[in-house]
Amino acid sequence: MPKTRPFILVSAHTEREGSEFPDAAISLSQRYSDAIYAAGGLPFVLPCTRDQGLVRDAVRRCAGVLLTGGEDVRPELYSTQLPPAVAMTVVRADGDRDLFELILIDEVFRQSRPLLAICRGQQILNVALGGSLIADLPLQRPGSISHNRQPERFQAVHEVFPEPGTLLAELAGNAAFGVNSTHHQAVDRVAPPLRVAARSPDGVIEALEAHPDLAVLPFLVSVQFHPERLRDRYPIHAKIFESFVSACTAG
Repeated sequence: MPKTRPFILVSAHTEREGSEFPDAAISLSQRYSDAIYAAGGLPFVLPCTRDQGLVRDAVRRCAGVLLTGGEDVRPELYSTQLPPAVAMTVVRADGDRDLFELILIDEVFRQSRPLLAICRGQQILNVALGGSLIADLPLQRPGSISHNRQPERFQAVHEVFPEPGTLLAELAGNAAFGVNSTHHQAVDRVAPPLRVAARSPDGVIEALEAHPDLAVLPFLVSVQFHPERLRDRYPIHAKIFESFVSACTAG
C-alpha cells in the first residue's frame, strides 16, 4: 500500500432527479470508489460537465482516471444509421455524459494519465479513438451467448480468454477466468491504438489494451465486465485495480 494514496478521478452518471431535491444529481455505484480505495488509491468523483477547462484542470490534478459503467453510448458517434429494430434497443445516457467523457478521454491522452475503463467505459473509449460498437448483441450477433444477465451481476457467469502477451493474461496467469456480464452492446471495430486483450467463448471482445507498438499511456486497460463487483471474491478482479493504482502511484 503506498504511503500517499494517488488521486484517482472517477467519471459519474447524471440522473435527472436526485433523492434529496428534484434537481439533476450525481449517480455512481460506491463499489467503484471502494475498489479504488482497497487497491491503495483515493477516489474523487467528477460530475458530467461540458466545461473543457474544468476537465483539463481535474485531469491535471489526478494521477489516473477510471471510466465507469452506465447507459448506452449515442449511436450517432459511431454509426451513420442503425436498423430501426436495433435503434429501439438503445438506452441513451442522460445529460451530457457522452460529451463529458469524450472531453475527458481527450485530456487523458493529452496529459498521459493511466486509464482504466469499465463496461460502458470500454465502449466510449473505443468510440472516442475511432472504433465502433455492436449496438445490440441479441439482434446483431444472434449466435452469441447471453451477455445481459443483470440478476447475476455479482456472480461470474461465463469465462473470458486473455490474449497471450497482454497485461490481462499476465495478471490472470495466462488462464481463462470468470466474469459477470450485464451488457447488450460490445466493441465491434477496434480503434487503431488498441488491441483485443480478451474474448468470451462466443468471440465477443471482453477487454482491450494499448497496442504494444504504440506506447500511448502509462497504463491503458478496458474491460467489458465489472471487476468492482467481483474483486472481493476473485483475486484476478482485485489485481486489475491493484495494477491500475500501482501505475498511478509510479507516475
